Amino acid sequence: MTLTQQIITIAMVVLGTMLTRFLPFLVFPAGKPTPKYIQYLGKVLPSAVFGLLIIYCLKSVSLFSGSHAIPELISIALVIGLHLWKRQMLLSIAGGTIFYMLLVQFVF
Repeated sequence: MTLTQQIITIAMVVLGTMLTRFLPFLVFPAGKPTPKYIQYLGKVLPSAVFGLLIIYCLKSVSLFSGSHAIPELISIALVIGLHLWKRQMLLSIAGGTIFYMLLVQFVF
């Protein structure tokens, strides 16, 4: 890349970052109530995203070869248990991911 291309690239990244950071405050100012559809999306999107992540993570798991999905099922059970116990999403995700990696590296 030439120097001009590098400067343009950096400027576009900065512009994109600033736009995504400031646009919600411009579209939904503090004095106005948040629209109902935005409140609805705030309630349903986290669950939808986790559903998509589960499907994506389990799409190539085979019950008939390799470890027969045992590490995945154990890790899912741990995530569910951690979430029911502590109700902290980050802890559940991190705990399940770390436990899965340990199972795959050292057990299966």
